[in-house]
Amino acid sequence: MNGPNDSKDNQTNPGSAPILLGLQTELQPMVKVPDQGHSCCGAANAPSQEKTCCGPTTSPDQMQKVDQILKSLMTEPLSQETGSPSADPVESCCGYAPPPPSSHLERPGYQLWSFVDKFISTPVGQVPKVTTVLDKSDIHGTIMARLGGARDNYKISPGLYCVGDPDQDSPVLVTANYKLTFDSLRKELDGLNAWILVLDTRGINVWCAAGKKLFSTEEVITRVKMSGLHNIVKHKELILPQLAATGVSSHLVKKWCGFKVIWGPIRANDVKKFLSAGMQADQSMRQVTFTTAERLELIPVELYLLRKPALYALAAILLISGISPGFFSFSAAFSRGIMAASALLIGIVSGAVVVPILLPLLPGPAFYYKGALVGFFGGVLAAWMWWGQAGAMASLALLIFVTAISSFLAMNFTGSTPFTSPSGVEKEMREAIPRQMIALGVAVAIWMITGVFA
Repeated sequence: MNGPNDSKDNQTNPGSAPILLGLQTELQPMVKVPDQGHSCCGAANAPSQEKTCCGPTTSPDQMQKVDQILKSLMTEPLSQETGSPSADPVESCCGYAPPPPSSHLERPGYQLWSFVDKFISTPVGQVPKVTTVLDKSDIHGTIMARLGGARDNYKISPGLYCVGDPDQDSPVLVTANYKLTFDSLRKELDGLNAWILVLDTRGINVWCAAGKKLFSTEEVITRVKMSGLHNIVKHKELILPQLAATGVSSHLVKKWCGFKVIWGPIRANDVKKFLSAGMQADQSMRQVTFTTAERLELIPVELYLLRKPALYALAAILLISGISPGFFSFSAAFSRGIMAASALLIGIVSGAVVVPILLPLLPGPAFYYKGALVGFFGGVLAAWMWWGQAGAMASLALLIFVTAISSFLAMNFTGSTPFTSPSGVEKEMREAIPRQMIALGVAVAIWMITGVFA
């Protein structure tokens, strides 16, 4: 039954009324009004002047264009692809121009990433199509992740994505939901038609997630079934990064979801070459590297992660350095604290900066040994700097302290290199940590004793 307002004359495009109202509201301030001495923009300079209320005078061309927009809203349905039309921005004295309208792809309660271009229809519903070019927000996020600021929560929603115009014969590439990993893959897929299946690795990269059993057999099977992939592609093949091999059992994936696992290249920039070669990897695609540039990328993250432990260590250093014959001395805490703090800084630089840079040149397979070697020379520098003021025994404490700190921090790089295995890392830690703790205890004891008997 029609209501009192349900007539043909009132049947306009659904959703047009709010847009029409918005346009009318913006048009109203642009109409000239006779000046009566004041306007919403302030007092007029002379009675004869005419002012516009919060904006410049609207030209006849602008009014004609806006009139055409209003007529189109009353007669034409809004396009779901283009969203609502808008007039050219008009400079106003009431503040900055409004930002762009919300994308028609956005959904209530969900954030639309800038890399989502549009959605494509599939037998299981809409799948987001992503761009292969990184924009400013992607680059900013990459920088923050490299520096450590966004490292712990830089992730995207798991699920199925695509690039280009994929069909049922297009390849399916599997990756982690760490956005840095996702970006590294999609920017290498320019010109390709492919599906991207993103696993829930809790925002952790492929290699580390495989070691933590997050990039796992169970997660691959679960994500394949949840995405309805068997209804989208007919080839039943998944291309997984080789670095995920430690966490995924290919025969179980085949058994439980019917998809064959094909191990792709280690690096994302080899994906195109891998696909063009009929999904065959050459030796270079299987070779893990750890170049100087790759090692330098890890240093900012390590330094960022050390900020809080370093502050706690500095507070402990000032407290211990203040121990004196009179129980505690603030002057000793300051003077001796500066010496110990400089040793802490040298130890951090030795273990977290110098060791990764010189890694292939340092002797021995164990990282803690490499760190201790660099730390020893750093400790000699600290002892030489403060020998005259600290004395022989206190300088010895600084040397041991720097060596222990550098040795411990160098072990942080064991999980980032192809030089060690997970079992090798555990073995090294069981061997190294007790020795490092003993060395640290000896350094602290000597430092306290020299303070008491100063």
